[in-house]
Parts: sequence; C-alpha cells; structure tokens
Amino acid sequence: MIRQIIDLARNARGTLAEDLAGVAALTVLILGALHLPGLT
Repeated sequence: MIRQIIDLARNARGTLAEDLAGVAALTVLILGALHLPGLT
C-alpha cells in the first residue's frame, strides 16, 4: 500500500499526490508514535 502511494507520488507531475503521500506518511508516524509507550 505504501509502495502504491509512493508510485502515485512519483508518477504525478502535480503536487497533490506528493501532499497526499506526505499526509499519509505523517499519519502513519503519528499513529505509530501514539501506540508506542513513553513517547509523549
């Protein structure tokens, strides 16, 4: 799924796909951080 997002970001010439990929990456990092103990 992450590969698909990266491929879309690479294939798109606009910035929309790149922004979506960035938001998706940040969301994953934030959710991961929230699920790890002691990082708050």
